[in-house]
Amino acid sequence: MSEESLIDAFIRGFSKPLILWLIFLKPMYGYNLMREFKNITGKGLKPGVVYPFLHSLEAGGYIVGTWIETGRRRVKLYRLTAKGEMLLASVKKRLTIPLRDIIFDLTRRRE
Repeated sequence: MSEESLIDAFIRGFSKPLILWLIFLKPMYGYNLMREFKNITGKGLKPGVVYPFLHSLEAGGYIVGTWIETGRRRVKLYRLTAKGEMLLASVKKRLTIPLRDIIFDLTRRRE
């Protein structure tokens, strides 16, 4: 496996904690999450990863979604709940190095 493949696999492995963290920063809908993830990591996320995860978070009570109108489209805007904030805090406690530092180092190496 090439170094590039390993980096891609590592970033994919952190996609779900990153999605949770991005919603913590500000309410977002699926497309925003995919765009922000790509801005942060340089890698895109597929809707087949994002939307099922959002649905499971919502079903578990970690996020709440509200339908809003954006021009001609309706999108579901997701916000973290108190339960979601506790989940994110638990994830943060388990990481000894801040996720931001890890991703920054990985993306810096690509330049």
